[in-house]
Formats: sequence, C-alpha cells, structure tokens
Amino acid sequence: MRFRAYIDGKPAASLNLGGSHLVGSDGVPLLAEIGFKDGQIVCSKRPQGPAGLSLLWQVKGFGKLMLETTRLPDEDACYNLNVELARSRLLRIAQKREDWGLFDLSEIPELEAGLDKSRDLFVESLKAEDPAAASKLADQSLLLSCDIGEKLSLYHADAFMARRRQSASFSRRTFGCAVDLLTVSEGYQRRLLEGFDFLQIPIVWRRVEPKEQEFNWGQLDAWVEWLTKHRVPIKAAPLVAFNEGNVPDWLYIWEHDFETVRDLVYDHINRVAERYGNYVHSWEVISAIHAENCFNFNFEQLMELTRMAATLTKQLSPRSTTIVNLIAPWGEYYARNQRTIPPMLYADMAVQSGINFDAFGLQFFFGVPKDGMYVRDLLQISSMVDRFALLGKPLHITAVQVPSTTTADEWDAWGGNLSVEDAGFWHAAWTEELQARWLRDFIRIALSRPFVESVAWRDLADYEGHYLPHGGLLNRDLSPKKAYAELLRIRRSLPRPEDKRRKRPSARR
Repeated sequence: MRFRAYIDGKPAASLNLGGSHLVGSDGVPLLAEIGFKDGQIVCSKRPQGPAGLSLLWQVKGFGKLMLETTRLPDEDACYNLNVELARSRLLRIAQKREDWGLFDLSEIPELEAGLDKSRDLFVESLKAEDPAAASKLADQSLLLSCDIGEKLSLYHADAFMARRRQSASFSRRTFGCAVDLLTVSEGYQRRLLEGFDFLQIPIVWRRVEPKEQEFNWGQLDAWVEWLTKHRVPIKAAPLVAFNEGNVPDWLYIWEHDFETVRDLVYDHINRVAERYGNYVHSWEVISAIHAENCFNFNFEQLMELTRMAATLTKQLSPRSTTIVNLIAPWGEYYARNQRTIPPMLYADMAVQSGINFDAFGLQFFFGVPKDGMYVRDLLQISSMVDRFALLGKPLHITAVQVPSTTTADEWDAWGGNLSVEDAGFWHAAWTEELQARWLRDFIRIALSRPFVESVAWRDLADYEGHYLPHGGLLNRDLSPKKAYAELLRIRRSLPRPEDKRRKRPSARR
C-alpha cells in the first residue's frame, strides 16, 4: 500500500511516522513496515486483505491527532492520504450517529449544516482531477468533520448525563486518585481528602518483596492506617503486573518456568490480600499483562494467570470489587510485538472463559510519544468507551492523564527525555486551561455511560517520579492547577444516592 500525503496542497517533503501502524478489518493492528520514500508513505504488510493506515496527522485548526484511514485493498496505484483520512472520519461519524440514534439533527441545525458541507467538500475532492486540489478540499472536509464529531460526542454525552443525574445513579466512589507512597506531607494529604471519593495505593511487588522472602510493608501499612482513620475507601492496584517497574529482580531467575512463577504469584496475592483484605474496597487483580509481558508467557498462560488472580482474590476478599485492568486500548503495541494480545481480544476472552471478576479497568494517557499515548480526540475516546458496553461488565477508568504544558519535565517517569509535542496536541498546545477543559469533557463523556462507575486521575502532583510530563493536578509546590478546581466543581455538582434518600419524604405512620 502506498499513500501520497499533501501539506497545504503541496506534496509532503518529509513526515514523522512515529507511532504509525496498520489496522486490519477487525480493528486489530497488523505487523508491517512503514516508511517514507520518494514522497510516498510505503506500507509493507505480511497479512493479506484490506488495511487502514493510522498515523499522527495535523488537522490545522483542530489539533494533531492519531487518525486512521478506512480499510483499503492493496493497490498498485497510490492513495491520496488526505482524501482517505477525510473519508474515514465521515464514515466514523455515520457509524456513531447510528449507534447513538442521532438520525435527526434538526435540533442542532449548525451541526447538520456543517456535516452537509463536510460531505459536499469530500465529494468535490473525489471529483477533482488534480491530486493536490483534491487534498485541499479533503483537508477542509476533515477539519469540519473532526469538529462536528467532537460536538456530536458531547451532545450525546450531555443527553445521557442528564438522565443519569435525574436518577442520581452515581456511586459514592466516583472520583479517585493514585497515592504517592513517598509523599506524606500534611498539604499533600489535605488535597487528597478534599478532592476525591477514594484513593488508590500502588502495590509494587519489587518494593514489597525486594529480596525473596524479605518483606517491606512499612509504607503500605502507614497509608492504609491513615486512609482507614479518615474513612477513605481504598483501592489497591495492581496485585499482578508483568512490567519491569513491578516485577522484583529475583523473580527473573524463574522466567522460563511458568509453573514456579505462577506459584510465586499465588503466594504474593495470598500475602497481600490476607494483610489488607479487611481494608480494601476494590482490587486491580491483574493489570496490563496483555501489553506488558516481560516473561513472554503465551496466551494460554496469561489467561490462566488472570483466572487464578481473580479467583484467589475473590476467595480471600469476597466483599471487595475485583477489576481486570487494560492499558493502551487501541492496541498499537501489537503491531510491534506479536507475542502480546490485542486488548479487546484479551477482554473478550476473559468474559467468554467464565473468569470470576466484577469489572474491567481502562486507562487513558495522552501526551507522550509512546504507543497508546498519542493524542486522540473525543469522538475516538467515546467510540472506545462504547466498545466496553458490549462486554456486559461495569467499567472503571482506573487512570487518566494529560499534560498541562509542553515544557521539558525532568521530574517525570521518563526523566524529561520525551517531548510532549511529539505526541500531538488537542486543539492547541497543552496549557493549564486546556488540561482543565479536557478533563471536564472527558468526564462528561465517561460518566454519561451508565456502565462507567468511576474515574481516577493518575498523579495528584508533579512530584518527582510522576508519570506524564506536567500531568498532575497540582504543581510541585502543591499549588492547584485549573484542572484541580474543575474536578472539585464537577464532584460537588454530581447528585449521589444519599442525596436522593435525603430528599425522599418520610413515610407517615
């Protein structure tokens, strides 16, 4: 497959193809080699059949996003990338209008008129004989359809959010945040108490058991005691994760012995759940093993570990919620490493296999040029959240984060070595105001879905070792950013079940 790309109506002299990949007809990323040569994007894939190209693309006036074409057959001719991106976005809008039942847009005439104009421009681009002229018409169509797609997403979200507000169906544990175990200042803890309904304590195996059979419970014990004292619901995460930051070094001795690793994982879950089971209201029993698999276990072994982790946690802590957590929901990592599992395939198998767990967890990070973290817009986020409705399980947004500025951040988890700008941007370069606006719109979309039970921000403050560059709700000095104030405002505005009970008149004797 080959694509000719145009920038402002002129053939592109170069393109940044970081994060680009092909996507098959079933939505699963494909193993392929993608390069830019002689003014063309050349895609060499092994599987036969239609495929779409996903790449970081700037839509001037809207943002720089990870966009994809429709599924296209292999052709000797060269596709016009601008036209195919415009075609794909119009098709996605048509699909979501059908899913959401938004057939009649007469109540929002500006969107109906904009959508008609976008379609007309796209049709004109197909008629144009000059590819450069076609690309300019397609660019105009794409800009309009991107804007309309987000506005439709928010219109749909607001309609369903209104219904959910009327029924007061929001949980008492709607908003959460991860705790930094090393930060115990009074100011930090005060911000946690005033801002969130529940807090998440990280269970990092390599910290708990740095050497085999030598345990370090001090930090966890102190935080569990403090949270219990202040009657804050506790979420523990993750019990099992196979990334380098979680797995203790001594466990690699057994990396080729699945049975031994499974037994050691069993013992670890048993110890943690028995120690904290009376205090924890929900557990991430296993996290991200579909994408992060440092032991290279096969599909059957990973599903066996998922079953074991969920079943054991349920036995030891039967009143707690058990969550199977997923990351990088678009699955770009699978295009680089075929020993991983596409996220939706893993989720579907967890359900179809009859594994006993209560809910899925899902994470959204945007702002780092890594697979799963390139910027996507609200229509893409809405579509991804909707896919989980088909699985029949409640959904928890277990971590979400975007930056508040584009400057270098030496205190982040990447040591300041990754540029926020290389990951794209949403409408404009990231600022505190834009972070707050994104948080507001994301919550509108997520909580409008009745099956979404909670939303958790990743890092409260930009302290040393935080995950995304400038991704906290507080600055390093714990002064609040605009997004923190926005979160407080949204949290106070949501009706809760207890509010409904208080308004209910008492029965007369």
